[in-house]
Amino acid sequence: MAYSQIRLKILPSVRCLFDKLVQVKVEGLAPHKPVELRSKVVDDRGITFKASALYEADQTGRVDLCRAPSLGGSYTGVEPMGLFWALAPDTPHNKHLKRNVLTATQVMIEALNGETGELLASETNERGYMTEGMKRIPVQEGRIRGVLFIPPGKGPFPGIVDLYTFGGGLTEPRASLLAGKGFVVLALAYLRYPGLPKTPESLQLEYFEEGVAYLRRRPEVEGPGIGIISISHSGALALAMSSFFSGISATVCINACNANTVIPLHYKDTVIPPLPPVLDNVKITDSGLIDIRDSLPDPTSGGNRASVIPIQRASCHFLFAASGDDHNWNSAFFAEQAAATLREHGKESFQLVTYPKAGHFLEPPYTPYCPSGVHAAVGRAVVFGGEPKAHAEAQLDLWERVQEFFKSHLGDKGT
Repeated sequence: MAYSQIRLKILPSVRCLFDKLVQVKVEGLAPHKPVELRSKVVDDRGITFKASALYEADQTGRVDLCRAPSLGGSYTGVEPMGLFWALAPDTPHNKHLKRNVLTATQVMIEALNGETGELLASETNERGYMTEGMKRIPVQEGRIRGVLFIPPGKGPFPGIVDLYTFGGGLTEPRASLLAGKGFVVLALAYLRYPGLPKTPESLQLEYFEEGVAYLRRRPEVEGPGIGIISISHSGALALAMSSFFSGISATVCINACNANTVIPLHYKDTVIPPLPPVLDNVKITDSGLIDIRDSLPDPTSGGNRASVIPIQRASCHFLFAASGDDHNWNSAFFAEQAAATLREHGKESFQLVTYPKAGHFLEPPYTPYCPSGVHAAVGRAVVFGGEPKAHAEAQLDLWERVQEFFKSHLGDKGT
């Protein structure tokens, strides 16, 4: 076989935004011969993630991942982006980390002879986060710390505050990709970040109020109301902001709890204590991982009610997204409770979407699935749940819903 004839193509271009689908094709193969495709990425911590799949060339010597089924490896069936979402860490319990959104994530793809393992062709897909002309501005204003993303073009644009997990620090991929859709996005840090406490004794809601005020003051931001996107621990913060602040129009809570957790939450004279975990409900999986899914009790029962966020006070629209197989906690149960609270108070301004087989970290599309990781509050590796393919499909669906939700309820349309 003349290997020089073999081409691995990534279409429409080797460069794209991180949330875009690409077409991976191999041409010039011997007809009906097996070919193995491998993908590899090294994240910003130096952790290597890999995936592989086995294909058979068609009668013309081609493999097109949009049409051909994988016969084995990291996934099976027709999965155009399987080599991306199925990437798994060489070192277990690691989540793909992208700290610097100014550089692209480089996904190397190789085609190998399925019989000999010999390398036939390779190409690298550069998956970026910033659209051309976008501004990334580090924010240190008063107490607040974060990064502001401003899309290119003539504003003003709807504004969104992006809150991330209890792991702390700042996670910029989601914020930068959302900004590329025409929003001004403030990725707001709230712990474990320079200038902020590592383990605060309490969280002050006034801090988040300052963040909202800063965003609303920006000349690039179109009012009157702003949006919030949150995931996991920050979901309760987003619910509290929506309940106590004016000017919030649209709030997304992904796999959140309807009660405050881990750290007391203060606002003026109000203190919302954390929901106390029931440690007897912690389980150990067959593989020795900690399963904390059922460690949080029903927030509405007995003495737990003080921890519940009073979302009946909110006047915004909500999008609750919950994974049915989330093992960080029982997200679907909490989301249904939040929806029930709104209904009881005559409020129908919410959407609830459940993904039965997805796990905890619902990220932008094609982010590698994370089945387990070291939990910041537990200090050890826990299981996060989900099935890789279903999880990847959930990420894709939710990403479209989030954009549609914000476009419907922010800016001109939100008034």
